[in-house]
Amino acid sequence: MELMFWWLLPAAALAAAAAAWIALRHRQADVRRRPAAHSDRLTMLPEYRDALRRHRRWLAVAGLACAALLASAAVAAARPVQLTTTVPEQRNRDIMLCLDVSGSMSSADAAVVEVFAELAREFDGERIGLTIFDSTGSQVFPLTDDYDYARDQLLLARDAFDGKPGSSGFLDGTWGGRGSSLIGDGLASCLSGFPRTQGSDAGPDGSAAKRSRSVVLATDNYVSGNPILTLPQAAALARDRTVRVYALNPGDLDYGSDAGQPGAQLRTAAESTGGSYYALDNPGAVPGIVAAVQQTEATALKGAPRAVVSDQPVLPLGVAVLSGITLGAALWRLRL
Repeated sequence: MELMFWWLLPAAALAAAAAAWIALRHRQADVRRRPAAHSDRLTMLPEYRDALRRHRRWLAVAGLACAALLASAAVAAARPVQLTTTVPEQRNRDIMLCLDVSGSMSSADAAVVEVFAELAREFDGERIGLTIFDSTGSQVFPLTDDYDYARDQLLLARDAFDGKPGSSGFLDGTWGGRGSSLIGDGLASCLSGFPRTQGSDAGPDGSAAKRSRSVVLATDNYVSGNPILTLPQAAALARDRTVRVYALNPGDLDYGSDAGQPGAQLRTAAESTGGSYYALDNPGAVPGIVAAVQQTEATALKGAPRAVVSDQPVLPLGVAVLSGITLGAALWRLRL
């Protein structure tokens, strides 16, 4: 703890010393006092001695309380503060959920959207969007900070992935191409959902605003068909646009350590963007993985350290209050 106006303490001490010196110098005898003969008969009485001891004790208490009151008031006036250094976390993330909606991904997709539906309750400054794909990509909703709307859409997506009756139309627009699980095209569709450098995301100099961009890509990377863009090409596009890809793979069933295995390819693509790769043992592991992704993004978005000054007046003001109460009680006892 430090004192912002430390120079008040020596000034207060000098003022108190000057006041005491003036009071002692100009102290005069009480003109009402008169000499009395044989007063020792009174002062030798046990009752008198007891009363005198009590009086002196209360005088001492009053003196100490007065000194404590003055000292604590001076310390409070000097403004005690706590200086700390904080590294603020910036809440300017853009998160695009990019979900492969082929049949093998239903349970994992449902877990992902359910987790983010809950996270939307706590978002503050983040923007979230949802794009789904199979043979073609379909944007469910763009990046938005309307968290109530995003939560409603994510819950509708969960019902569709869980096969709830009447929700199959949610996946319309993802089956218009040739093939299935065209991962490279799907990732490219998700990347197109991030804004360019103009508009509301542009800084004062026209450059892109410093927002963290990430894609949560849920897919098993089993491609059936001929995509326009391969997964490595889509990953290169993500790097060019400064987008991290976090891949969640519920079908990590590679046979051997060959770099051409689906899981190995997906890992290489995600890590090449600065993101990470997660193999799901079961859909219940999704919350922990999403928490890890959120923590990684938070670490990447630490702001510049800054000093924080926090006033700490509780102790001196508390001592001042207690001293004032004690002084009042002592003066009351001295008048009895």
